Parts: sequence; C-alpha cells; structure tokens
Amino acid sequence: MTATASYYSEEHHLFRDACRRFVAEEIAPHHARWEKEGKVDREAWLKAGEAGMLLTNIPVEYGGGGADFLTSAIFIEEMMGHVFTGPGFRLHSDIVAPYILNNASEDLKRHWLPKMASGEAIGALAMTEPGAGSDVQAIRTTAIRDGNHWVINGQKTFITNGQLADIIVVACKTDPKAGAKGVSLILVEADREGFKRGRNLEKIGLKAQDTSELFFDNVRVPATNIIGEEGRGFAYMMNELPRERLLVAISAVAVMESALKWTVDYTRDRKAFGKSLADFQNTRFKLAEVKTEVTVARVFLDDCIAKFLKGEFDVATAAMAKWWLTELQGRVVDTCLQLHGGYGYMWEYPIARAYADSRIQRIYAGTTEIMKEIVARSL
Repeated sequence: MTATASYYSEEHHLFRDACRRFVAEEIAPHHARWEKEGKVDREAWLKAGEAGMLLTNIPVEYGGGGADFLTSAIFIEEMMGHVFTGPGFRLHSDIVAPYILNNASEDLKRHWLPKMASGEAIGALAMTEPGAGSDVQAIRTTAIRDGNHWVINGQKTFITNGQLADIIVVACKTDPKAGAKGVSLILVEADREGFKRGRNLEKIGLKAQDTSELFFDNVRVPATNIIGEEGRGFAYMMNELPRERLLVAISAVAVMESALKWTVDYTRDRKAFGKSLADFQNTRFKLAEVKTEVTVARVFLDDCIAKFLKGEFDVATAAMAKWWLTELQGRVVDTCLQLHGGYGYMWEYPIARAYADSRIQRIYAGTTEIMKEIVARSL
C-alpha cells in the first residue's frame, strides 16, 4: 500500500506513522457522515493543523512544517489508501499554498500562510468556469483596476473547498484583449462584499468534498492582493501544474495498491461453489494482471518522484504520469470491483467508493486528452 523507495528516510517513516494515527483517529470515524452532509467539519481542519498535517513543506518562517515534498506524498498515500477524499487538504496545502509562497508578496505570505498551516484559514483555487476548463486562456472572469483596488466580476465552477474557503486564489483577465498574457491571479477573501457561494454541487463521487459555484459581483479587493505580477498568472499556473499532476499520480497509485489488497482479501474469504474465489483460475489470472500493472505503476511513479526531488521532472513527464496512471487506476479499480461481485457495488465496501471517486482523476488537473497533446508536442 505504501512506497518503500530509497529516498524515504527514518523521519519520513515516522511521519507516515503520525499520518496513519491522524487518519485513523480524526478522519475515519467521520468520513461517512461527511459524505452524507457534503462537506467536512471545520474542526477537522483545525485538528489537521494542530497535528502538523497541513503545509508540511512550506518553510517554518511562514508557519509551515519546513519538510520536503515527500511529506505531501506520504499524507496523500495515507488518505487515498482508504479513499478518504473528503477533506480538500491536498489542494489547500499542496496547490494553493505554493501559489502564495512562490509568487505572492511578503505581506500576503506572512498574513495567510500561518493561518493556512493552522487550519484557521482554508484555501481554494478558482480557475474553471462554465465555459472554460482545460483552456485557461478562455476564462471570462475579469479584474479591472480602479485606483488602489481590483474590481472582479465573473463566475467559477467545480471549485474544491468552495463552501468552506476563507481565501480563494482567482484566475482573472486583467487585460481581456491579451489572451494568456492577460491572465492574473488575485487573492479574494470570502468576506468581501459582492462575493457569493453558489450551491454545493452534487457529484458522482467525492461525496464528502464541498465543490461549489462561486460568483463575483463587483468584488473590490486591494491592488496588493494580486499574486505576483500582473499578466503572469498563466505562466504561474504552468509552473505549478507539473507538481499538481504528480500529486494526482501519487493518489492514483495509492488507490490501486489498496484496491488490490482489498480484492485479494475478499477473494480469499468469499466462497462460491464450495471453494474460495481465489481458487478459480480466472480470479488468479485477473489478480496476477492487476498485481503486475500496479507494480509497474509504482516503479514509474517512484522514478517520477525521484526526478521531481532532483528538479528534473519536466512538463511532458508530468503529463505522461498523470494520464497513464489515472487511466490505469480506472481499469484496475473496475477489475477489482468486478471480482467483488454484487458487494462491490455497495457503498459500505471501499472498492465502491474508489470506483466512484476515481473517475474524476482523468479529468481534473488536465484531461487525459490534453495530457496526450502535451506529450505529443514534446516529441
């Protein structure tokens, strides 16, 4: 279920133990209720902050853990290994926080990152719009300069942490005529006048994760809320996307490894025609195929992580990892559900939740089709 690559140190193994305790004590007892309610308790965010689970690789001077990227990988593996997809910790800590750390002003970093690390402030990233998904250049939300303020108008959708977020990093057109060079990132506090949350969207999976529409009606924010330089938003997004796609790949392998384990255990215990399912040749061959595929996936992922740690993880490799591992995830989980029979379709079995939650992996952070286009352009 978990990686044993040589780049993990004793400190990493200790952190994994802490993650497992946190997940068992603070996530597992509540996740089913969160799925019914459609969002996670804010108390869970505060407990995650108190336990040191948030912003683990943000520098200590900004309230973070001061550790490396592997702590993010470990926490994702421990959460996704149980298909606990409700808390949007990954987006908060490993996507929103790096945008602020790497690009924002010192004032914004010192004000918001410590609050994000403690769980006091929850972060969201608003890029997708009803008419603009993978094509970020097509966004229509505008931010027009008015003296010392930006005035933001537009709509976003499919926004993770949308119902709970205290701050939202919003992709806007500050120069609507300039295409990609007219995109900027602006931090919007959720208590700003004119900002409204839409409905909590009803999804096929990720039932415990609040995913929302957001509306901006003449929302005025200080000019200093811009993330980095005006017109550089698209470039910042392109810089961060390989990391985001690696995070998706990590979660894909974690789910596959767990699905294999659940299925091996189930087929050993389940009886049919006087013997266990695992005694049938078809079952053994299917499990052999899955074991091989998951092993190859882990080797590829470990190589990607090693490259990332050395600064050698390029855009094309990120795209390959993202599309191939998430497509494989879909096939593996489907095979494992089939071997569970009717019980695999029951929500109380984790394989059912894995099946529902895995489908989005091929869509967010760049669709499979876009990933293939990126790879093709690199050839």
